[in-house]
Amino acid sequence: MTAAAETTESFSLRVIPLPVALPALAFLLVSIFILAVSMGAVKIPVSEVLSFSLSDQERAILLDIRLPRVLLAGIVGAGLAVAGCTLQGIFRNPLADPSLIGISSGAALAAAAVIVLAGPISGYIGIYALSVAAFIGGIAACWVIFLCAGFSGNLSVAIMLLAGIALTAIAEGATGFLSYLSTDQQLRTLTFWRMGSFGGALWPAVIVAATIVLPCLGLMMKEAAGLNVLLLGDSEACCLGVDSDRLKRRLVGFSALVVGGSVAVSGVIVFIGLVVPHLVRLTISPDHRLLMPASALLGAGLMIAADTAARTLAAPAEIPVGILTSLIGGPFFLWLLLRLQREGIT
Repeated sequence: MTAAAETTESFSLRVIPLPVALPALAFLLVSIFILAVSMGAVKIPVSEVLSFSLSDQERAILLDIRLPRVLLAGIVGAGLAVAGCTLQGIFRNPLADPSLIGISSGAALAAAAVIVLAGPISGYIGIYALSVAAFIGGIAACWVIFLCAGFSGNLSVAIMLLAGIALTAIAEGATGFLSYLSTDQQLRTLTFWRMGSFGGALWPAVIVAATIVLPCLGLMMKEAAGLNVLLLGDSEACCLGVDSDRLKRRLVGFSALVVGGSVAVSGVIVFIGLVVPHLVRLTISPDHRLLMPASALLGAGLMIAADTAARTLAAPAEIPVGILTSLIGGPFFLWLLLRLQREGIT
């Protein structure tokens, strides 16, 4: 049994029966969605939301402000959760997530370069330019990681993880240098963007996120069975007919696209990709065929809930959602480290 399998087995609580897991998470997501679009500076009763019997003002608030924001939060949350789940399976490491192996930092560096060096960006072209830049940054980070990990001819998971950590440090330093070069307005934009927020969510951003993230989620979920085989080890996967190197490259590429698209429209939001897959493993199943769709549903729900809290707790001011996810994810990360050490897995 591999370390990843031992981790999954010792953490298993199975408090949600398998047959009702996905329907229960779907119901939870729909409930959170309805509550989120009804809450805000102008409260809209849930009964009016469900019946769509709204005044002109309420209809404008719902369709032009809250609905795109909630949809964007859900898409980004689902994308980051599935990307984290995928990377944990690839690396056979429960501590892997997009922010720890360089993908998020590479995407953030490229997007920051666009903000600082290309000047103000707005409209459809600007949103797509930021998305393309973030995606290129994520892919470049993946290329460097693969170059380091496959230097000897075999794709080393350990070297890939260490290269990602080093790349994160380099990207953070370069982003800090861009911050030093920026104007006051650019620095303010960059600072708030790096905290993560859905405050500027509009329908064009939703379209960008949907066209980039959702197809990749479907493609990653199609590889769930292969990801289960990877947990056995590369040699065993080869014996079972799975080309582990090609599968890893394909899945990390999809993850980079998802993270790049998410970073571009929401800024840097950490720990969702780490926390959500573990919550699903703890309560439902480690099988990626169930783990990945369940992570998507739970990730979307938690992100929508976090964003709703971010815009209501300090109203009329707004807390960057990345701050809330860090405050939740940081303690969970420490608990996970202590739990792994107590189980003798680290």
